[in-house]
Amino acid sequence: MDSETLALDFWNTSSSVIQPIDLRLLGIDADVQFAVKREDLLHPFVSGNKFRKLKYNIIEAKFNKKQTLATFGGAFSNHIAAVAFVGSRMGFKTIGFIRGEELALTSNPTLDYARSHGMQLFFISRASYKNKDIVVLSHDHRLNSEDIYWIPEGGTNHLAVKGCEEILDESTEEFDFIGCCVGTAGTISGLINSQKNHQKVLGFPALKGGFLTKDICKFVNQSNWALIENYHFGGYGKIDVSLIAFMNLFYQKYQIPLDPVYTGKMMFGMIDLIKNQYFPKHSKILAIHSGGLQGIAGMNDYLKGKKMPLIEF
Repeated sequence: MDSETLALDFWNTSSSVIQPIDLRLLGIDADVQFAVKREDLLHPFVSGNKFRKLKYNIIEAKFNKKQTLATFGGAFSNHIAAVAFVGSRMGFKTIGFIRGEELALTSNPTLDYARSHGMQLFFISRASYKNKDIVVLSHDHRLNSEDIYWIPEGGTNHLAVKGCEEILDESTEEFDFIGCCVGTAGTISGLINSQKNHQKVLGFPALKGGFLTKDICKFVNQSNWALIENYHFGGYGKIDVSLIAFMNLFYQKYQIPLDPVYTGKMMFGMIDLIKNQYFPKHSKILAIHSGGLQGIAGMNDYLKGKKMPLIEF
């Protein structure tokens, strides 16, 4: 089996399952149908949108006979963990540039996981990270090598969007609204491109700032989508006890784990919209579970230090 076939074979998978949600278990009596597409179950280590985003990037890297994958991310990045695993699985060397130079002196489950799969980590100060591309290429002239395949932070590029277009399929055509998390705009862009005419995609940003519309418009040319920007809980990585309580309750009722950075906020928002009759009666609503659960261990370490309730999965 050649390397390109091996790369493609890794991503040959059946569609993720759709799990109906009985809203009455949350005390909600609403005349809508709600379900979750369990993209988090696609793969134990490269789940959800990272599975989709990396698919065509890795095939492209293999086709061009690259030997090294290089990328960027934060200390708890799902993307960093996924690239480290895929690189190890596919025979690539991997390099990760991590935001926060002080992290070089510390450790957490995500960075330990990346190191355990052979990823070489470099740390960039938060001030310099804004110009990370320039900083990185001046760091070491060898990083200009044609041997390296560069993947953007969060994994979003046109190949990632192509992969995310495969999230929706025949099993999702009955739904009227599709909800998803938004980080670097790749997942929502793929959903917008592949949705049917009667559907509308709702994106729930994990960050505040209102800049994502421009990023999304780089990849889409449709208008039946919207960003719901009221559920970021203060910004990227920010959480409070109400979010933790909701995530724990949701798991108790449905055995669906959520992460505090992305899917927890999205699901909180969708349930809140249903409670407040945002959706027309008889609507069929689908939430895309985009994975990202590897960061929970690190978040719980943080919560212990703050003496806050833990995420109990």
